[in-house]
Amino acid sequence: MSVFTAAADQSVCAPLPVLGSDVTVPLVTGGEVTYAALDYAASAPALQRVWDDVAAYAPYYGSVHRGAGYLSQLSTDLFENARRTVAEFLDCRAADQVVFTRSTTDSLNLLAAALPAGCQVFVFETEHHASLLPWRDARVTCLDAPRTPWQAVETLERALADREPHGPALVCVTGASNVTGELWPVRELAAAAHAHGARIVLDAAQLAPHHPVSVQDLDVDWVAFSGHKLYAPFGSGVLAGRADWLVAAEPYLAGGGASRKVTRREDGGVAVEWHESAARHEAGSPNVIGAYSIASACKALAEAGFDALVAREQHLIAKVRAGLAEVPEVRVLSLFGDDAPRVGVISFVVDGWNSSHFAAALSAEYGIGVRDGLFCAHPLVRTLLGSDPQTQGECGAPEAAPGEESLNAIRVSFGAGTPDEHVERFVAAVKELVTEGAKWTYRTEEGRCVPAV
Repeated sequence: MSVFTAAADQSVCAPLPVLGSDVTVPLVTGGEVTYAALDYAASAPALQRVWDDVAAYAPYYGSVHRGAGYLSQLSTDLFENARRTVAEFLDCRAADQVVFTRSTTDSLNLLAAALPAGCQVFVFETEHHASLLPWRDARVTCLDAPRTPWQAVETLERALADREPHGPALVCVTGASNVTGELWPVRELAAAAHAHGARIVLDAAQLAPHHPVSVQDLDVDWVAFSGHKLYAPFGSGVLAGRADWLVAAEPYLAGGGASRKVTRREDGGVAVEWHESAARHEAGSPNVIGAYSIASACKALAEAGFDALVAREQHLIAKVRAGLAEVPEVRVLSLFGDDAPRVGVISFVVDGWNSSHFAAALSAEYGIGVRDGLFCAHPLVRTLLGSDPQTQGECGAPEAAPGEESLNAIRVSFGAGTPDEHVERFVAAVKELVTEGAKWTYRTEEGRCVPAV
């Protein structure tokens, strides 16, 4: 697992242009301010480059595959070229398939539907629900949260060695935590999985926007990620990797596009021959614009250069962590410790503050958008907060009122489009709220803390 180091200020690149960078929002205390979007881990703003590419294609919109018209052929070429661009971005193997889906969640549910009979799935309790929950028809072993990267590898090795019976197995692991931002030892976990006859799928939803992902270098069997976290619009995702389980499985959806040949049987039924390509799991009219936008984002990030993007992000991480370290009331959540390499995702709690109250004040009084709650990773956040990971709780809907303690956290996240001013305003706002308190009165409405009017 590579360790990132922050670059000197003079070598840090400028933020990439993103939509919404000039949007102003009203403050409850009066006036307006440019919105500071610091919730990239939920959805990153679309790159201006991506939006421009989509707008340029829009007049040429046409149905894909089998259409004889010029626009249909153009759209088909664009759709299939997008597949090749994504494969190149992920450094896929020659025989790998790239399937376009709706999201990371959809990708992992697709893979779950393609598991061979009797497959056992291994996941850590630290996973996002998109990785934790799809395996409903498999025998699932949920592993305790490790406290070092090497403990993660050792825990997985023990679990795989002890599995019975010794049939097909799949390991699902995140590349970067959506709660702590910490990088996981994916290459070492893949080696452990393969040594014990298991396969591995990488949830790269939080990794791919921040760091290069090479299927071949990491030696993972599949990668899943979402367009809306990769600076593309909503509604598109990718599952890329080995073809055999996907080809052997029934289509994820049955319908046009997935079928190669359909005939009537003598008994009155229907006989179907399904495609063996990625089209097998892409029934229906595909989201061409979604696929194209993902490919555009892949090109934009590759052309910007991940070395420069990583250096800029580490520069921002250092600013935020240094600022939060100056506030004794703030506790940053971490599995692997302060020195662990990470992407621009930081979660924390503030002594004496309800997390929803704090996030509401950041938004209403400073124009800063962060996230509070359990981040669709309930067991992990509960573990990090020192409570029972089996404790019930709703993601983003704390029951505590303003001023009362809640078992939730605050998450700030940023990336390629974040200017220094946004993180500087955030750090200053945290310090001011802790030392001076909120300037406004807040109330709980439907589980959310909102300004009282």
